[in-house]
Amino acid sequence: MNAFTYQPHPARVIFGAGALSQLPAEIERLGARRALVLCTPGQVQAAERVASLLGDRAAGIFAQAVMHVPVETARQAREEARRLGADCAVAVGGGSTTGLGKASPWTAACRSWPFRRPTPAAR
Repeated sequence: MNAFTYQPHPARVIFGAGALSQLPAEIERLGARRALVLCTPGQVQAAERVASLLGDRAAGIFAQAVMHVPVETARQAREEARRLGADCAVAVGGGSTTGLGKASPWTAACRSWPFRRPTPAAR
């Protein structure tokens, strides 16, 4: 067996009804100022809701997340973040947007906020 060291990043989970309303405060807590909201083309309406909640803290929406995050998509997201002055990202949706947030070389203050709608059984 090969030796290795694993040091996970600390995680913070905020869960429950109304948890999304805490997003602006979480961005501030992380020391970030403007978030680029990431989503797939089919999640634009949810991303607009998040951007509206963020108000002035929303730098814009990047609605080009796709599965398996092509390198070119990550580069485009990084360029859009740079162009808009974003210093963090918010991932709206599931794996594709969270993956884009991880694949894009953001600034050190960047974090992703996965936002998932409850399944019908969970409502």
